[in-house]
Amino acid sequence: MSCALATHVRFTETEDGGAVLLDQRSGQYWQLNSTGSAILSLLLTERNTEAAVAVMRERYPSAADRLPGDVDALLCLLRDKRLVTS
Repeated sequence: MSCALATHVRFTETEDGGAVLLDQRSGQYWQLNSTGSAILSLLLTERNTEAAVAVMRERYPSAADRLPGDVDALLCLLRDKRLVTS
């Protein structure tokens, strides 16, 4: 499944490896930790969850079993908040 930032959202990486998402319509922002930021970056560049999960499994082999659920959960949250489109 593909993913793109909504046109009204800005994505900025932070010094600690995380990121901040700003919804320019509402003024609300969300902070992602480094793992969340990495997942979102992969979803935006790889354009599908399977590719993002595969890369994350290489980075975090000890979490391989739970990565598909974590990626899906983050994507669902971002969709629910209308921060990304698919």
